[in-house]
Amino acid sequence: MPLLCLERMSNKHLIRSSVVFVLFTVVASTPPEDPIRCSSGNTSCTITNSYGSFPDRSICRVAQVFYPTTEQELVIVVASATRNKTKMKVATRYSHSIPKLVCPEGQDGWLISTKYLNKIVKIDVAAMTMTVESGVTLKQLINEAAKAGLALPYAPYWWGLTIGGLMGTGAHGSTLWNVGSSVHDYVLNLRIVTPAAPQDGYAKVHTLNQQHQDLNAAKLSLGVLGVISQITLKVEAMFKRSIRYVSKNDSDLGDQVGGFGHAHEFADITWYPSQRKVVYRVDDRVPIDTVGNGLYDFIPFRPTPSPELAILRTTEDIQESTRDTNGKCIGSRTTMNTLLITAYGLTNNGIIFTGYPVIGFQNRLQASGTCLDSLPDARITTCAWDSRVKGEFFHQTTFSIGLSVVKNFIEDVQELVQLEPKGLCGVELYNGILMRYVKTSSAYLGKQEDAVDFDITYYRSKDPMTPRLYEDILEEIEQIGIFKYGGLPHWGKNRNLAFQGAISKYKNANNFLEVKDRYDPQGLFSSTWTDQMLGLKSEVTILKHGCALEGLCICSQDTHCNPSKGYYCRPGKVYKEARVCTHLKVH
Repeated sequence: MPLLCLERMSNKHLIRSSVVFVLFTVVASTPPEDPIRCSSGNTSCTITNSYGSFPDRSICRVAQVFYPTTEQELVIVVASATRNKTKMKVATRYSHSIPKLVCPEGQDGWLISTKYLNKIVKIDVAAMTMTVESGVTLKQLINEAAKAGLALPYAPYWWGLTIGGLMGTGAHGSTLWNVGSSVHDYVLNLRIVTPAAPQDGYAKVHTLNQQHQDLNAAKLSLGVLGVISQITLKVEAMFKRSIRYVSKNDSDLGDQVGGFGHAHEFADITWYPSQRKVVYRVDDRVPIDTVGNGLYDFIPFRPTPSPELAILRTTEDIQESTRDTNGKCIGSRTTMNTLLITAYGLTNNGIIFTGYPVIGFQNRLQASGTCLDSLPDARITTCAWDSRVKGEFFHQTTFSIGLSVVKNFIEDVQELVQLEPKGLCGVELYNGILMRYVKTSSAYLGKQEDAVDFDITYYRSKDPMTPRLYEDILEEIEQIGIFKYGGLPHWGKNRNLAFQGAISKYKNANNFLEVKDRYDPQGLFSSTWTDQMLGLKSEVTILKHGCALEGLCICSQDTHCNPSKGYYCRPGKVYKEARVCTHLKVH
């Protein structure tokens, strides 16, 4: 999911001028189908993500899938696979990660789904803790905590993530306050099932708490250590927030970004670079007795009529094929203005928006995802990115830039916009660039410094050899963020090139690899892809014709772009070290 992931999800989605139809039409939605499909019972299966495609468009085939309902059943599955030296991967209910973290090596591997490990184990109001199984969704956790008068303080904005999944990829909300916005940094204890020696029954349950250094590996593990069965999180007493959106010119964004994040506990920023606009989310706690029962039902996460999605996708396909930049820019302005008028889906009482500030309880404001509510037919309404219908299909580039250099990054993007004023209108059709705040994490693969996370979502063609409008602008921004300023990739999002050399940016990477070797010495939970991400095998990039168009490589020759359609490999406009696919009129 785009904001997350899928934070990622992330997460921002296609709205266009027809957003008004979505706003004022009362519809239900179809939940995404299981990402695992089997031809015979639970055997001969395939798995993908909710978008229907991995970055390299490969098909992941597995021999068998298991759906344990208890930790004991989970131990039996892991022991059986270990005894047979069978590769394993963990799959979640909705599978919103973009990279193929869920794909085991070869076609004889097993999948272990946490779909039915979905129980609330214990809520301790006095200690302010919650213990849940790893397949519990964020929506479920938020709702059950609220019933007990408790709240998770920071979380991704999309509630269709499982706790185990969002921890495994480092998903987060937005804050520079307290411990920070990463959910894994609120883990007090966890239980993880890993392979073991024959004398230990081929599987072992590790119980880790904050006194165990291994927790720093297990709480953000990319799924390569084993299967998390239970997690205990630190929560807080229920509280209220006050939110208002403020639109300004982006001329001083670089100067404002650091101070704004420190000034407001739940601050975030939505940036529309081609329009030279920025929308600041002024979001803080207020006393619990402050009047207000606001609700956040983010418009792009609401159910969308499937015929409407088809029209929007067809429109964007035509704009791309005819190079209609003006059409995209007109649509982007309509998108922004409509969202501002409707407060991005905030309402003061759960029904209508009457004005700022919107005040409400944490559980009603922190996340949303009503497109997951069920109706039997996806042809009527669904989530905008549901791969069963003709709807959104996109790339998502997400990285965090340290606060010490984030102003420089913003100014480089602004310089690119000066050179190509319409170059980012396509991004603004997907609600611009979402900027969230993240803090240094104790996780070995977590954030290395206080930073701003940039979520950028943009059009992806169904044909991998078809370039997109302003291909070079987005590729240059990607390379500026990741290579010039050392940006850290979101583990659950991004195209392949974002992970090129990424592991070298983590000072405790060797500590993580040491834990990995102890917990899974045979690498049964690893794959070529995760080994590449962790720097244990060759680079994550794939060199072939058109590879740069899909982010499988950084172009080094023209064939990595598509000369037949006028795209050639050239240096960047601002970052000269970049190599990007540029549209040229060659006579």
